[in-house]
Amino acid sequence: MLLSSAVFTVWAVFVAWFDCRVRRVPNALAAVGAVAAFVCAAMHVAPLQLTPASAAFGALAGFVALLPFFVLGVMGAADVKVFAVVGAWCGATALLGVWVIASIASALHVVALLAHARMRSGAGSRWVPWPGGQPTFAIGARRATPYAALLVGAASLHLLGRALTGAMH
Repeated sequence: MLLSSAVFTVWAVFVAWFDCRVRRVPNALAAVGAVAAFVCAAMHVAPLQLTPASAAFGALAGFVALLPFFVLGVMGAADVKVFAVVGAWCGATALLGVWVIASIASALHVVALLAHARMRSGAGSRWVPWPGGQPTFAIGARRATPYAALLVGAASLHLLGRALTGAMH
């Protein structure tokens, strides 16, 4: 179980790095995460001891849950793919909690961006752009919170919490 947790952690770090740095998660990285989750499940060494069927159901649930947000244009394809892989690692039952934690973190990120923009503009004036003339919510060339990074962060917290509660029993 320790090896599979390490594999998940390395994958999550790469996802977070790509999402924060370049605002995209390569398809190959999502595929590697999915394959690793299914291999760990098949070898009975998955962090949460998921079966291959549970991993598949988790992946499907993660994909279906966020697909409407992608279709509506409010979420990127990488977020949907990463959530599907998180479902394969954590199982379908963990997805709601992971999504809530990531969404709260996303809201806090937006509040921090607004506060930063407000402090730069002064108390009574309008919002100002970031340095370089970028819009308030832009980081790099894209306007977005690194949601895939928040998803893997929330999943990491979930796995850590499960490991700690399991160690206590």
